[in-house]
Amino acid sequence: MNAVREQLPEGRYGRSADARADRKLKIVGSVLGVLLLGVVSWIGYDYISGKSAFSGELIKFKVASAQAVDVHLEIRKGADVSGTCTLRALAESGAEVGRKDIAFEQREELVNEVVTLRTTERATAAELVSCDAR
Repeated sequence: MNAVREQLPEGRYGRSADARADRKLKIVGSVLGVLLLGVVSWIGYDYISGKSAFSGELIKFKVASAQAVDVHLEIRKGADVSGTCTLRALAESGAEVGRKDIAFEQREELVNEVVTLRTTERATAAELVSCDAR
């Protein structure tokens, strides 16, 4: 009977694993991993810190009449930051019946304000569209 070979024939399947090449691959992979982690951390920090500069929240609204809606807004911002928020009122059909841009230039970090939004017909909902720092 023939003896079974335990090793691959030399030269048939290419070079055997090189320890130096493996070490270089590990180093390059580690460096790239650290760089990727740094980039993701930087983007996350920029996203979070950018959002906190000026943000608004619609607390509640009340339909005051067929031509107006009272909207209670709460704005969180830096004391030295000013900005604008856009509100809109919607009819029962979903059509926009009123829109207003409100500027906030107060030197406070938390601003609570009730704004009257005039409408062209009776509104059933109010919506905070956006808040942007200037």
